[in-house]
Amino acid sequence: MSSEDGRVGGGADGAPPEQLALIRDAVRKAPRAKPRTWRGAAVAKHLPVARVLVDKGVLHLDRYFDYAVPEELDADAQPGVRVRVRFGAGRHRVREGRREGGGLIDGFLVERLAESDYSGPLAALAHVVSPEPVLSEELLGLARAVADRYAGSLADVLQLAIPPRNARAEAKPSPEPLPVPGVPAVGSWARYPRGAAFVESLAGGGAPRAVWNALPGPGWAEELARAVAATLASGRGALVVVPDGRAVSRVDAALTSVLGEGRHAVLTAEAGPEKRYRQWLAVRRGSVRAVVGTRAAMFAPVRDLGLVAVWDDGDGSHSEPHAPQPHAREVLLLRAAHDKCAFLLGSWSCTVEAAQLVESGWAAPLVAEREQVRAAAPLVRTVGDGDLARDEAARAARLPTLAWQAVREGLKHGPVLVQVPRRGYVPRMACAQCRAPARCRHCAGPLEGQDAGGLRCGWCGRAEDGWRCPECGGSRLRAQVVGARRTAEELGRAFPAVPVRTSGREQVLDTVPGSPALVVSTPGAEPVAEGGYAAALLLDGWAMLGRPDLRAGEEALRRWIEAAALVRGQPDGGTVVVVAEPTLRPVQALVRWDPVGHAVRELAERAELGFPPVSRMAAVSGTAEALAGFLAAVELPGEAELLGPVPVPAADPGRPRRTGAPPTGEQWERVLIRVPPGKGAALASALKHAQAARMARGGSGGGSRGGAGGGGGSEAVRIRIDPPDIG
Repeated sequence: MSSEDGRVGGGADGAPPEQLALIRDAVRKAPRAKPRTWRGAAVAKHLPVARVLVDKGVLHLDRYFDYAVPEELDADAQPGVRVRVRFGAGRHRVREGRREGGGLIDGFLVERLAESDYSGPLAALAHVVSPEPVLSEELLGLARAVADRYAGSLADVLQLAIPPRNARAEAKPSPEPLPVPGVPAVGSWARYPRGAAFVESLAGGGAPRAVWNALPGPGWAEELARAVAATLASGRGALVVVPDGRAVSRVDAALTSVLGEGRHAVLTAEAGPEKRYRQWLAVRRGSVRAVVGTRAAMFAPVRDLGLVAVWDDGDGSHSEPHAPQPHAREVLLLRAAHDKCAFLLGSWSCTVEAAQLVESGWAAPLVAEREQVRAAAPLVRTVGDGDLARDEAARAARLPTLAWQAVREGLKHGPVLVQVPRRGYVPRMACAQCRAPARCRHCAGPLEGQDAGGLRCGWCGRAEDGWRCPECGGSRLRAQVVGARRTAEELGRAFPAVPVRTSGREQVLDTVPGSPALVVSTPGAEPVAEGGYAAALLLDGWAMLGRPDLRAGEEALRRWIEAAALVRGQPDGGTVVVVAEPTLRPVQALVRWDPVGHAVRELAERAELGFPPVSRMAAVSGTAEALAGFLAAVELPGEAELLGPVPVPAADPGRPRRTGAPPTGEQWERVLIRVPPGKGAALASALKHAQAARMARGGSGGGSRGGAGGGGGSEAVRIRIDPPDIG
């Protein structure tokens, strides 16, 4: 209600004029419901210009805008606060020296200036949402680096980095910070030759960088906690990013055990908005200096950052599905470089990217001696095609005799894990004689079978006639799928007195008791058994090795090792049986428990063929017309190589559309752009500028808000730097 709304006499309900006057006074004193235009208001005397990042999330507006600071907002309008501004007013909408009009949008105040570079009249800040500073100079620099690396907008990165405001959480004060803890004992880090020195360097304020191949078993969480405790003992902060909530719970418990209550925060996207924002504010305000979380925590504003650590960087959960789709490992690498802090990449397995960090000398290896590995790892036995062909039990029940024996013996001593690949693994083609993957002779991409017969490259789209295996000269191909879909039912019938538990997409178990039981799980959903599993069966190995993906072997080995690491060591009788051809490199690496050696050989092979991560790649997809127009306009580096276009598979009807899939009913194509080492930044810059120019002309970029695509129109073009699935 305003003074113009009132009446001279009583109101509609007969209220006397005195009551209306009181109501008017109360309304005047209440907070304004709508931000004003500040027409005619005085501006701040000191630093009257506010530079604002508006939350538009489109590439052609990926820059700062200047606004006048009204004197009334001078105290609250400090760098880092959330503001609301009017955006979209034209030059002609100026009254009393202020630009007016446009819609209200959110933004962040980046800095205060004495004068603006813009020569025209400035609109005024409409409102300071909260005086709480949430965007520090360090976080802004990190977000800009991530946006540039992934050809995205700064506003989109800040959407991932800063959680939505919750007024109730913001109003509560954060607890006082606790005193610096003492230096922790080295503990089980002593199992690694360089482990003690690594922890001691952290405690002394050093910044060591290491790729850590953890020994099998549950000790990894405590070792991470001790590394965090050593960093805190030096007066610095630490950040740990893990793939999922189950891993967060284990590290959370280990940190509480080592550090006690109140010294660390847990940041996950699954937490409610109030709890997540309260924890985030506690970190931002310096109440706690240690953070553990999923990929939502990779931008956590830890003060005096001394250590960033990521566990199991090969897990797909570390890849953010929302634009610009950064990977947690790469974000933490940028943080380590910007903050000059320690870096720890740990896993039971080893990715090719991790091997490249060691190969380049940027990080040091942190591995155990072979004697320690043999004492901690289970015995691994294999069952190949030849064994299956000679095995009567395998032909009858599709489960080899060796697996039956391992289950029967294991159930005498505890639970037995059975890993079965989830549905949806798509086979690729391979030589029927030697099992070598069938690859294109032009670009070395994977060959795929067509419905009408014949072969086609999944990267460049060229047809392949008269294929012959370069390894053995064979000409016959096969789809790499061997296994049993009804394994769980058959095991249940074979062992009727033993309980059968399942862990998968519908229900993921965290732990199971140490009593005898059959635990059937899909990869990544294996629960931890009390005291470890007595045995494990890794079935349908071909389904994992045969996926049409450059990382198929690396991913299969990672999944196998994650399951096998939950089994008791060989001295305690732990046994693993994997149903896969024993001559294949990933299977041999599992038998020897040598994921590092596998990653090193894989890296050398990719370097020879020009595959990522030695080269940098980007995927550009859209309708044929939109894609052709974009490629004609973009100014790529001279060394860039285009592979494609090839059709993008449509989403299966009735299933959720996966990230990067075309909108329902549309036919899209994809082009891969490959550049040599050192040209990744130039590629990202070229794609970003071309996309920004296209969006400024009215085209749909599809690259902001909502993952790999925003607007789903036929003109959308999507860009993804470092696509995880290139075939």
